[in-house]
Amino acid sequence: MKLYCLSGHPTLPCNVLKFKSTTIMLDCGLDMTSTLNFLPLPLVQSPRLSNLPCWSLKDGNAFLDKTELIDLSTVDVILISNYHCMMALPYITEHTGFTGTVYATEPTVQIGRLLMEELVNFIERVPKAQSASLWKNKDIQRLLPSPLKDAVEVSTWRRCYTMQEVNSALSKIQLVGYSQKIELFGAVQVTPLSSGYALGSSNWIIQSHYEKVSYVSGSSLLTTHPQPMDQTSLKNSDVLVLTGLTQIPTANPDGMVGEFCSNLALTVRNGGNVLVPCYPSGVIYDLLECLYQYIDSAGLSSVPFYFISPVANSSLEFSQIFAEWLCHNKQSKVYLPEPPFPHAELIQTNKLKHYPSIHGDFSNDFRQPCVVFTGHPSLRFGDVVHFMELWGKSSLNTVIFTEPDFSYLEALAPYQPLAMKCIYCPIDTRLNFIQVSKLLKEVQPLHVVCPEQYTQPPPAQSHRMDLMIDCQPPAMSYRRAEVLALPFKRRYEKIEIMPELADSLVPMEIKPGISLATVSAVLHTKDNKHVLQPPPRPAQPTSGKKRKRVTEDVPDCKALKPLLSGSIPVEQFVQTLEKHGFSDIKVEDTAKGHIVLLQEAETLIQIEEDSTHIICDNDEMLRVRLRDLVLKFLQKF
Repeated sequence: MKLYCLSGHPTLPCNVLKFKSTTIMLDCGLDMTSTLNFLPLPLVQSPRLSNLPCWSLKDGNAFLDKTELIDLSTVDVILISNYHCMMALPYITEHTGFTGTVYATEPTVQIGRLLMEELVNFIERVPKAQSASLWKNKDIQRLLPSPLKDAVEVSTWRRCYTMQEVNSALSKIQLVGYSQKIELFGAVQVTPLSSGYALGSSNWIIQSHYEKVSYVSGSSLLTTHPQPMDQTSLKNSDVLVLTGLTQIPTANPDGMVGEFCSNLALTVRNGGNVLVPCYPSGVIYDLLECLYQYIDSAGLSSVPFYFISPVANSSLEFSQIFAEWLCHNKQSKVYLPEPPFPHAELIQTNKLKHYPSIHGDFSNDFRQPCVVFTGHPSLRFGDVVHFMELWGKSSLNTVIFTEPDFSYLEALAPYQPLAMKCIYCPIDTRLNFIQVSKLLKEVQPLHVVCPEQYTQPPPAQSHRMDLMIDCQPPAMSYRRAEVLALPFKRRYEKIEIMPELADSLVPMEIKPGISLATVSAVLHTKDNKHVLQPPPRPAQPTSGKKRKRVTEDVPDCKALKPLLSGSIPVEQFVQTLEKHGFSDIKVEDTAKGHIVLLQEAETLIQIEEDSTHIICDNDEMLRVRLRDLVLKFLQKF
């Protein structure tokens, strides 16, 4: 069993597991941190950005190399754990020869579609007049300024996919429900479990009859809007692959939400605007819920909240209709009937308004001071670029970062010098290291496998030994472009036995409570299912000179020798030998048993736990005599 690591980002994983003749890809996260190396794409022409000087090449020639760890066309299935971990799916399904099936829950697919649609929309609505790719050549790249010159494998960076590719990729997905068992080629069974992190987010169990691998990615034990995490089903795992932990282990999500609300209120009271760069799904639901409870007490009831995204309307509607994927408290509201999320009431009372972009209706309704939720959190594309340019020059305004995926200092770099206030309130509800320790003690896997980053403290806090995975035996770690042999061997295989064959068996009791029977059968294997069938009957002799068909040419089954069991008590055996006329007998102990020397007959009897050897010099009669004496102490069946 082997694990191939294709991603260096532990919260955007992509691993491939080879298990019992199946090749399973675990997630296909898209690491978008490379976008921080590029300038923002403004919706409205920005004189400041367009007048920046171009970089010109001094020297260098073209050179390209590419490394591949695994042929992605050999992948049988892709298991998706949450909508953030499927953003690279079109690159795999449309450009690698992949012909397998993708499994994911319905909310994962629908919200994943929204995230992809928003990304494509953001990129395509700002077409570039020029495109450049020569800079990706290694000899040119090393001449570029930092951090581009240090970027890894820029030759593999790709343009954003199209909506046509997104739709084609999503058509290959098969929807699954929690605890649904899916057979893969008869070899293994995969099952999604609730991971408690996002709508429809899953952990996966991959098991055969005798082995069990758990894949835990992007899980949460906190009480938020999704169904709680299913921990019980993770018990008795041979290997637990653990990834997608919190990116900010020292920050408490509840404290960060409180800080978010108070900073937002302070800015608005002083007449400033608040910008919240965010994804169109996920944490935004919880932020709107907290603001709903906070608005009146903080005196913010007259302040407009704007949610701007090409998929804003779909996202707010989807969150209300996936009732069975929500926590119990929100599920029960559906039957009252009430909307599970309070943002429905915020929309009805006109406190929250949503728009596909800053053009059209928004420009008519827009009034300040206000709070704007919009994307993209990288600040490199989307409507957020316009608001950064619009509000960045005033110290009354505030940008509040809640998404932990991007370094906020790097995200802000192209907008400097900046007068607006910047608040970092990252909200990440995924497991922290204390919760991981508790989970591992609860489910007790034999082996834990995780990214290298989790087996040592963060580089910026090297003294914090509590910010790493601590388990026994120590976790096995992997890094990008590494192949890991998982630490257990398959020992057993399940074989079915045909009823007529079972009926012919005659068990013999060899000791109280234990019976044995010998089996002569044909082993038939198809689609990883193994069946013992009765042996073919010997062909009946046919009269006349008719030629026999090949299928009737079955070899005769030979009569089987009886099988022996039991042990030989050495002292009693020596006494028996003496009774039968053997003298000058010497016994020696060995590491595996005993050696009985018959010195007069120049013969040696080697007695071990699972075998007995009689060694004599060309005296067949003596050997047969001794064999019969040995057999007196053993059972035949």
